[in-house]
Amino acid sequence: MDQIQLKAYGKVNLGLDVIGKRPNGYHDVRMIMQTVQLFDRLYMKKIKEDEIRLTTNLSYVPCNEQNLVYKAIALLRKEFQIKEGVEVFLEKHIPVSAGMAGGSTDCGATLYGLNRIFSLGLNTKQLMEYGVKLGADVPYCILRGTALSEGIGEVLTRLPSMPKCYILIAKPSISVSTKFVYEHLDLERIEEHPDIDGMVQALKEQDLEGITSRMANVLETVTIPHHPSIAQIKEQMLRTGAMNALMSGSGPTVFGIYNDLEKAKNALYHIRKIRIAKQSYLVEPFNIQKNKKEKRQ
Repeated sequence: MDQIQLKAYGKVNLGLDVIGKRPNGYHDVRMIMQTVQLFDRLYMKKIKEDEIRLTTNLSYVPCNEQNLVYKAIALLRKEFQIKEGVEVFLEKHIPVSAGMAGGSTDCGATLYGLNRIFSLGLNTKQLMEYGVKLGADVPYCILRGTALSEGIGEVLTRLPSMPKCYILIAKPSISVSTKFVYEHLDLERIEEHPDIDGMVQALKEQDLEGITSRMANVLETVTIPHHPSIAQIKEQMLRTGAMNALMSGSGPTVFGIYNDLEKAKNALYHIRKIRIAKQSYLVEPFNIQKNKKEKRQ
């Protein structure tokens, strides 16, 4: 295999709690992660030249050592002393700097693709071990599906797939720095923490109302005061029939969960009509069981 096409799926956080800060500056988290049917595409192939060539469809996305795709290629080429080069075209659809792990999922797909085209023989666990060297969300993006994420995000427990529903995704015309959000998070002032254990139980019981009623993200305490447009989108989703709405990750993307397709379509229409989001999509959860044969291509 000299080339491969890949899908790199985005995620939302059904619940996000921060429970402590480590001496090295990293935070301990407990999160429920959910892959969604919104993805970037990567077109990857070997080249004879001893170099990394990365291009994208977006002019503002870096194509050098700052990009996690580039870093993933550099890491495995060095680790396995690969002499051939790699060329990648990255077609972005997941909002950038938006709390949906766009960079991390591209990185995870790249590790998967390199393993295939260079026949490295790495299993999923090994790929995840390389992934955590590049970013805390990368192991989850390799695992995909519905999962409890702990530690700095690398300790993962697969959970039952989310029940049938529709997810409206909307990103306002702002970008948020994850570093800024965590630096300004005051753990002592967090009064309410998400019921992560209750959400895990609701997933086991396939109780969509039990899941959505527990949706919460402590990072909203930092991001929303700086960016009120996030709260406006949440309110609009709730007015149009969302069971609940929440900021994903450190933001600014907001997602709403609907149990009725027509309500979800109507909500998407209104989000676009009043132009409170730069990007908006209506998707479904990525069900790992239904997609067992999904090999990212």
